[in-house]
Amino acid sequence: MNSLFEVRSLRFIAACMVVFNGFFPAVWILLTSLKTETELVSKPITWWPRELTFGNYVQAFTDQPLLKYMGNSVWVAGLSTVFSLIVSSFAAYAIARLNLKHRQLILTAIVASSMFPLVTLLVPIFETMRALNLLNTTTALVLPYVVLNLPVCTLVLVSFFQSIPKDLENAAMIDGCTRLGALWTVVLPLAAPGVFTAGILAFVNAWDEFLLALSLNASASMRTLPVGITLYQGEFSFPWPIISAALIVAIVPVAVLIAIFQERVVGGLTQGGLKG
Repeated sequence: MNSLFEVRSLRFIAACMVVFNGFFPAVWILLTSLKTETELVSKPITWWPRELTFGNYVQAFTDQPLLKYMGNSVWVAGLSTVFSLIVSSFAAYAIARLNLKHRQLILTAIVASSMFPLVTLLVPIFETMRALNLLNTTTALVLPYVVLNLPVCTLVLVSFFQSIPKDLENAAMIDGCTRLGALWTVVLPLAAPGVFTAGILAFVNAWDEFLLALSLNASASMRTLPVGITLYQGEFSFPWPIISAALIVAIVPVAVLIAIFQERVVGGLTQGGLKG
């Protein structure tokens, strides 16, 4: 009995540590965004703002075109997510359903391709975009994001497609559906949790990406949110409260998206892990 209690206690402590590690930075940034700069640098450190102020949020929108940056991020992340899901759906269906030779080798190559550090791919991607005359365009970010998101989206969808009985597709094709029609009308609706999971992962990856957004788009009108937030700092100043306010603005859309689809995302991750 004591051993069972100890195991449960350790699990509870571990869960609390994970929750604390995940939420504390966001809570601290939120509290910082509600403080004045004078209070932020004063000692001793105050955990809760003495006087709540929302002026930092006003300055975050007036000092830089934050709405423009958000619009660019939504557009780039949304397009890359859609194309990632389309391409990865075909790839995952081919791996899960067609009798491909060296199927395991293909899966291994997909996993290996996702392990390359982005910094090692920066120069080839930049040179490719420059050769195609795509620098400072939306396409310059969408294409690399699609390629970078394909491995994880494909792996998530493969596990779901494999869990769907083939008889359902065969019945649809007997009724006159093509294979693509069966994929669209039968497989994808049944694999909806996996599609949502892959979509959320692709969107968040594109939303948070900084290195390519900084390197491939030098135009002020094409800046995405991560790049735009770095512009609040000056040569000799670092306005943490305003930057924190901008960070909270950047966190909110993703947090809302995950909150809306949390059941599907959690279910997708769990089912994918069990069935994969």
